[in-house]
Order: sequence, then structure tokens, then C-alpha cells
Amino acid sequence: MNRQSKQLYNFKEEKNMKNINWMKKLTSRKLWTAVASFVSMMIVATGGAENTATQVTAIIMAGASVIAYIIGEGLTDAANVGIEEGQLLEADAIKGEDEQ
Repeated sequence: MNRQSKQLYNFKEEKNMKNINWMKKLTSRKLWTAVASFVSMMIVATGGAENTATQVTAIIMAGASVIAYIIGEGLTDAANVGIEEGQLLEADAIKGEDEQ
């Protein structure tokens, strides 16, 4: 790989790192399942009891649920910042008319 293409590759890689949607990643059940599985396997591999691994996995998954809830509520609140109560009620009334 020549120098110019290497620089271009590094630029693309750096750009991709900046475009990661961390909110989506942190609320991903797949991510937290993988983290919990990795930690659990490390506990067992280093001689820890399976009971301990199970408890740690449960704690990680509970923490992941809390993180997902907090981020989800934060995103919902951020989306509603510009909406005043009157506008929200008006939108609900229009929605009710559409359903009839």
C-alpha cells in the first residue's frame, strides 16, 4: 500500500469512527449480551464459580436496562423540547380526528 492510499485509508477510518451512533450502540441488547457473556466467560476461565458468573451477568444486564431506559427517555425529552403544551394538545386532537 503506497503512502497516499494509506493516508486515504486512515482518513476514511477516522471519519467512520466519528460517525458511530453511540446512543444506538449503548441501547443495543446485542452489545450488552456480548459484554455480559465475555465477562461471564472470563470469570469462569479464571477459576471463578459459575454462580458468581451468573450473578455478574445479571448485574450487567440490569445495568444495561437502566442505561437504555435513561438514554431512551433523554432522547424522547430532547425531541419534545420545542413543543409547547398547546401544540402537543393540538397534535393529539388532530391525531384523534384522523383515527375516526
